[in-house]
Amino acid sequence: MAYDHASATDFFHGQPYPMWADQRAECPVAPAGEGADLMGGIQVLGWSDVETVLRDAETFASEINLRHIGEFMGELIVGLDGEEHRKYRNLVAKAFRASQLEQWDDGLVRPIIASLVDAIAPLGRADLVRDVTLRYPVQVVCGIVGVPLEDADRFAQWAVEINTGPINREAGFAARDAMTEYLRPLVEARRAKPTGDFLSDLVHAEVDGHTLTDERLYGFLRLLLPAGAETTYRVMGNALFALLNNPDVLARVYADHDLIPKVIEETLRWESSVTMVSRVATRDTEVAGCPIHEGMSVGVVTGAANRDPAHFDRPDVWDIDRPPALHVAFGTGPHQCLGMHLARLELRAGLEEILTRLPNLRFDPDAGDPEPLIEGYAFRSPNRLPVLFG
Repeated sequence: MAYDHASATDFFHGQPYPMWADQRAECPVAPAGEGADLMGGIQVLGWSDVETVLRDAETFASEINLRHIGEFMGELIVGLDGEEHRKYRNLVAKAFRASQLEQWDDGLVRPIIASLVDAIAPLGRADLVRDVTLRYPVQVVCGIVGVPLEDADRFAQWAVEINTGPINREAGFAARDAMTEYLRPLVEARRAKPTGDFLSDLVHAEVDGHTLTDERLYGFLRLLLPAGAETTYRVMGNALFALLNNPDVLARVYADHDLIPKVIEETLRWESSVTMVSRVATRDTEVAGCPIHEGMSVGVVTGAANRDPAHFDRPDVWDIDRPPALHVAFGTGPHQCLGMHLARLELRAGLEEILTRLPNLRFDPDAGDPEPLIEGYAFRSPNRLPVLFG
């Protein structure tokens, strides 16, 4: 399939899947090429090779992430490997325990999505991105951390500016400093008097005599807000976009909410919010017979792997009836996403509330341009979803 490389790799508006399909068909390991600098020297595109790289943290290290985003977020769990990563992950993982997720479901997640839908339900029309998906996950994360919901929009903006720091350094640094100064009093309050909440768990976490340093604590919080808010809002928009473009499936899901987990998993495979992660080779090695030299940057294109025809039948088609098969939307191996259970919880609660409260959802034909479209290179979602309902 013909494609324009510059358009395919445009950070905000790119449509990279045809390019990745052509490259993968030629060789599952391809040069990153001009316009893909964030991905480094090569890209790994095939399912089996992506899984191999992500599971082999000794050969393919994550410390390269500190070069890309560490100066904006701090000393990050996603930039550590080996024993240091294990200790850091064990400390923060305790805050995501199952009992905590259950409390968040009833006490935080569902009230937040209900409030957002309450605001639009009487109107008969809305932009589901502007009015719901952009607000929902960031409010959840703010509630988890203890940030008042009235400040959630401020955190959403900081999250975007930190995430895009490598392409707008001044804004990235300003957002980093502003977020830290805002969080500092909250952290100190929990340090002085724990309240049993998520932030208290992080501040006082201890495993085998280890605790989180301030740099790692604030680094994790700076990561949590962009990672937990931006990625989930994008996937939710992608799921709604898919349902609106498949009204027959939408009708089935309206009638049977037990299909929502299938909608979520197929959307994560078909259009995950994050399409790639970075690694660096720690020694000379090879992938799919292609030599990779020590120090070479390795772009692991999970989005391409999730559409590998060797692993998925008709991979470009969104099909909630496809046989279950593992995807790598949350990665795999030692760096598999810590927040994946929270993300699934939010997605299920959000879709359930929307499909319960907003009947007969359909695109608004009079909403004007631009046409709703999933777009972006490293991060993908629709920028607008104008709908009618009722």
